Amino acid sequence: MKSITLKSIIIILLVLIIDQSVKIWIKTNMILGQEYNVLGDWFIIHFTENNGMAFGMEFWGKHGKIFLTLFRIVAVIGIGWYLRILIKQEAPKMVIISIALIMAGALGNILDSVFYGILFDESFYKVAEFLPSDGGYASLLQGRVVDMLYFPIFRGNYPSWFPFWANQNFIFFRPVFNIADSSITIGVAYILLFERSFFKHIE
Repeated sequence: MKSITLKSIIIILLVLIIDQSVKIWIKTNMILGQEYNVLGDWFIIHFTENNGMAFGMEFWGKHGKIFLTLFRIVAVIGIGWYLRILIKQEAPKMVIISIALIMAGALGNILDSVFYGILFDESFYKVAEFLPSDGGYASLLQGRVVDMLYFPIFRGNYPSWFPFWANQNFIFFRPVFNIADSSITIGVAYILLFERSFFKHIE
């Protein structure tokens, strides 16, 4: 039990350190919209900020943003509580690691939402300053999540017979995401692909 607990803590800390290090570097070295091609046009570091939910969705303005951030905090507390139960019940190691990855990713994005608004000024047309003398771009709980990983692997056009988007351009994969998002995705994907039987068993 001590071994898997230690591994879970190390995984969470590693994901948080990598995620926040990359985000802080992006904020303090790039302007919003700037990008670097890493592998041709297939892998691009593209600096953008997510102002709300997944894929940039928003609701209820500032109040919605505060509600979303608080909801995320409560959700992470719940995930941590559940992780502790799984460890005590000696659940399969990879189930515990997957939940740890999900928790780490959620924590990474929460740090942006809670603190980045007061730690940085705006990134529009200039590189953001850390701890600016005039204050940050938003109040506590109003920060924006930093995204930078962009994989536009395939570009093309929808066929003329395709409903709604006939002949329009499309890109796969269009969303820009971050290390924390990747951690959540890996954790969820592993559970869905390899550990569904475990969760069916505990129901």
